[in-house]
Amino acid sequence: MQIQENISLKPYNTFGINAAGRFFTTFTSLDELEELFTFYTANKLTNTLILGGGSNILLTQDFNGLVAKNEMNAIEVVKEDTDNVYVKAGAGENWHRFVLYCIEENFAGVENLSLIPGSVGASPMQNIGAYGVEIKDVFYELEAYDIQEKKLITFSNKDCEFAYRESVFKRKYKDKFIITSVTYRLNKTAEYNTSYGAITQELEKMGVQELSVAAISQAVINIRQSKLPDPAVIGNAGSFFKNPTIAKEQFETLQQQFSKIVGYRINDKEVKLAAGWLIEQCGWKGYRKGDAGCHAAQALVLVNYGNANGIDIYNLSTEIMNSVEKKFKVFLEREVNVI
Repeated sequence: MQIQENISLKPYNTFGINAAGRFFTTFTSLDELEELFTFYTANKLTNTLILGGGSNILLTQDFNGLVAKNEMNAIEVVKEDTDNVYVKAGAGENWHRFVLYCIEENFAGVENLSLIPGSVGASPMQNIGAYGVEIKDVFYELEAYDIQEKKLITFSNKDCEFAYRESVFKRKYKDKFIITSVTYRLNKTAEYNTSYGAITQELEKMGVQELSVAAISQAVINIRQSKLPDPAVIGNAGSFFKNPTIAKEQFETLQQQFSKIVGYRINDKEVKLAAGWLIEQCGWKGYRKGDAGCHAAQALVLVNYGNANGIDIYNLSTEIMNSVEKKFKVFLEREVNVI
């Protein structure tokens, strides 16, 4: 394992923010991870930043500690039963590459999550979701390294306490565990989910006569590519804000004033609003100040057009949050992790 000093983190975050890490390394095995923390202790460091794909972080300053990129990336089928196959992937594996593996093997369950940027390890941490599917729907278990106890711990679905873009690793156990692998329970026989968003229309546009996991995956890819900027071209972290949940009564009040407001009923008491619609109504879609902006095709995505720093993006997000709260009395929460 090689430790580098004062390394630019620009290549390691999809926003393309040019912040520096005091120490930087990568690890590909549990042995290297343990070696990493030996270095951490010996140098009396107090901060660690574990990177996967770097697709859900906003660096607002240099990181005065140890930055370690997880490159544990093996994929294997660990067991199967009559209806399911259990696939284990290293936490450093690219998420979309993992999805494509499942498509090729005709394992069903993650096709709606195609082309989401990031790593396998981030999928349960964020409980990533798209087009009617969340990780909690296909998650079986994960292994995580306990930084304090220096040992691997297995977490079940229940242990992770999944919620909308939430898990115990974002709050309760933040900076206490490092996810090393995730096992998913996938279906041998697909139960297709095409009711959310524009999947059905895209399938018709593609001329699909018979549904398959490959067809749905391609439809999702087409939709995402048409709406979301490629981080390799324009720096971004995908959806910057969570879709807010409000009481049904508040939604009905908003409907009286804003008849076209977009909301999805969660249960008898709550409605989830489309954050992108709220932001667009406040005039932010396509906004640009310097190199920080709000994407022209999707108001939910903040972008770095080249040389914006983390503070530029953060300040823009604060202005957006304040304007939405003022106009709709709705509070937006950042989905991206601010560092």
